[in-house]
Amino acid sequence: MKTESLLLTAPLGADTGNIASGVIVASNESRFASRNYSEPLTAYTVGWNDPENLDDLLEQVAPAVESPRLVEFKKMINSDFFLTELDDIRAIGAAFKRVDFGNDTALAKTLNKGLTIRVDHDDVLGTDWRERYTGFLLRRLTRNDLRRAVAGLLAAADNTAFNWGAEAANPDSDIRKLLRACKLESGIRPNRLLMGGEGWDARADAYEGQNTPHAGRRADLSPDQVAAKLMVEKLTVSEAVYQAGANAKADIVGKLVVAYYARSGLMKDEPSNIKRFVTPTGAGRHRVYVEEHDKFTDISVEHYSNIIITTTLGLKKGTIA
Repeated sequence: MKTESLLLTAPLGADTGNIASGVIVASNESRFASRNYSEPLTAYTVGWNDPENLDDLLEQVAPAVESPRLVEFKKMINSDFFLTELDDIRAIGAAFKRVDFGNDTALAKTLNKGLTIRVDHDDVLGTDWRERYTGFLLRRLTRNDLRRAVAGLLAAADNTAFNWGAEAANPDSDIRKLLRACKLESGIRPNRLLMGGEGWDARADAYEGQNTPHAGRRADLSPDQVAAKLMVEKLTVSEAVYQAGANAKADIVGKLVVAYYARSGLMKDEPSNIKRFVTPTGAGRHRVYVEEHDKFTDISVEHYSNIIITTTLGLKKGTIA
């Protein structure tokens, strides 16, 4: 069987129906006919354990919110919740001042996403090859949504330049200031930080370059310890990469830190900067289809999701120099 390291470099193209073995394509609708539905492989996706933890990383970056295909949601954090007034005293015989809230709602539709891989029967060994290729497609689809989520956050976030190469650089102080600016803008302090592995290394380099015990102790802190110090629920350091060219890989999260508010288990109208709307299929979040042929098998995996930046208020990033 072809190794997954080789498959990572396989090109992604359109599904013309005449695809080569080992090539992943964006599937056409005919792949997902009910006659090709595989109940065992779909059940396999429910209990599937991602060896790269991309699914956990995606949940940290863009928490899932289950929804129907068409969903109406609150688009932005309503500033009315933080207004104050000095005329809330009722005069005799009069009614209390009426408070009206503006509603900024939006409609979104979860998108049908899927990939197909053709497996030549001369390339397979063992009895679990269908499950292995299904897992490979699941990782590919998860990496795709992870890239979309990070790109959405970075495009929407206000940018601040961080100079962590200076002699007296204080990365944690810079991040605290970023968090404070987010809170004053939106009224909600960010609870999550996302940092690329190169950014985390730059933080360590900044403190290790200072010849003081205080700086040395900061350099030795773990991501969880830094999160507690900065009073956020989670600091996620991402080392995930993608194939950026024929002979080059690139970090999905670059040399930067992003501050934002998100939480797993939120309802569609609760405030957050980003939501990943997902529509369950009835058998889980994914469906698997198998087309058997004499000399090869086409395996397809589909799901429904849409990643939405629900507000840019309090969404900021620091680009590290």
